[in-house]
Amino acid sequence: MLRYINVRSSQRSEFIDITEKINEVIKEAGIVSGICYVYVPHTTAAVTINEGADPSVHRDIQNALTRLVPQEMNYSHREGNADAHIKSSIIGTSQLLIIDEGRLVLGTWQAVYFCEFDGPRHRRVTLKLIADK
Repeated sequence: MLRYINVRSSQRSEFIDITEKINEVIKEAGIVSGICYVYVPHTTAAVTINEGADPSVHRDIQNALTRLVPQEMNYSHREGNADAHIKSSIIGTSQLLIIDEGRLVLGTWQAVYFCEFDGPRHRRVTLKLIADK
């Protein structure tokens, strides 16, 4: 089954924790065990799994990406968001997660983050939920 999560970013570059939103969708769907495929259908956004307890970690990731891929460079793509396209490609647009006991299986400190690189915007995350038989 396909489900969607709406995400609204408030900054150009931002990591938004969507873990509990995904768990709510899993609960509403009644899935106890299975797989959750998280997909971001946007070319300037991404999804990652990383530290969820200390916000300085995702700030460090954002800062490192900015150093690696600065907003202003001699890019051929002239819409002013070439860096966002590159960052999306580096992080990736999907994650595959295990569902057990009606929730995502994550490490103690892990969270699922929607990564905005061209905000602020209203975005949609697609979830493909597959229940075990």
